[in-house]
Amino acid sequence: MKIAVVGAGAIGGYLGARLSAAGEDVTFIARNRNLEAIRANGFRLILEDGSELHAPHAKAAQHYEEAGPQDAVLLTVKAHQVRDLLPGLRGLFGPDTVLVTMINGVPWWYFHKLTGPYEGRQLQSLDPDGLLAAHIEPERIIGSVVYPASELVAPGVVKVIEGNRFSLGELDGSRSERVERLAKALMNAGFKSPVSRDIRSEIWVKLWGNLTFNPLSALTHATLEDICRFPPTRELAASMMREAQAVGEKLGVAFKISLEQRIAGAEAVGAHKTSMLQDVEAGRALELEALVGSVVELGQITGTPTPVISALYAATSLLARTLQLQRGRLVVQAS
Repeated sequence: MKIAVVGAGAIGGYLGARLSAAGEDVTFIARNRNLEAIRANGFRLILEDGSELHAPHAKAAQHYEEAGPQDAVLLTVKAHQVRDLLPGLRGLFGPDTVLVTMINGVPWWYFHKLTGPYEGRQLQSLDPDGLLAAHIEPERIIGSVVYPASELVAPGVVKVIEGNRFSLGELDGSRSERVERLAKALMNAGFKSPVSRDIRSEIWVKLWGNLTFNPLSALTHATLEDICRFPPTRELAASMMREAQAVGEKLGVAFKISLEQRIAGAEAVGAHKTSMLQDVEAGRALELEALVGSVVELGQITGTPTPVISALYAATSLLARTLQLQRGRLVVQAS
């Protein structure tokens, strides 16, 4: 398959390197040092056991037109960065190109092809002016849930922390030829890639933790382990998750694990800093709307109260605004 990876970071690099090494025609859309490194040396993975995988034939392009129309586009940037890719992203689209949204949180396309009273609604927190919907046809989209953890340690070099599962799913729950083809390519590259009949429910199970532990960690500078083992924050997390579950169930979501199992899963990760805490420490924009603000909006749409989630959203939003205005970052350092 001809595959473009938009976002040559930790997850995009992991995907693209393995796919390229497995013989797929992979082009990374990259910039600056990443672009130069991939063009010079391809892409390199440092695997969990310390061994390395080199993908010397991986290509890189700065402009979409250089890569041209693809069979599949893997979108691995953060949710708030997608708007910045438009309208140029369409340079990767041919008549049958699929776009796979490998992004955390509620996707902007959530209500597309969702049977029921909310079908076709637009989420103001994610796509307020309809720009994403206007430039990316929902018919192109395949949903995905990203489970692995990895880290971009140098230009063109990604270290895999753990995991190799990327679930895929059509928005209408069908098991199409195109999603089967893409899943097969991922499996041939060494990934687990189950095709879900209900990709939204799977998105919610991961979101259940992200909407809770990301803002809590950003505000407290605590790791997952710390949040789950400190009784007041464990109960606060549980309160947020109960509200989120009520919202999800109003939308027809099936939660296949219990709240306590989800918290135990986060605790088992250990002394890990969430992505939002890492962004606070680095002074980067926070992935707040896709992970938290969208859930507040979904609560409003379904008439479901979310007072605890809304409070954490307000506090974290102010933190994000303060860091942006001050062009600063916030790190807790040992004395």
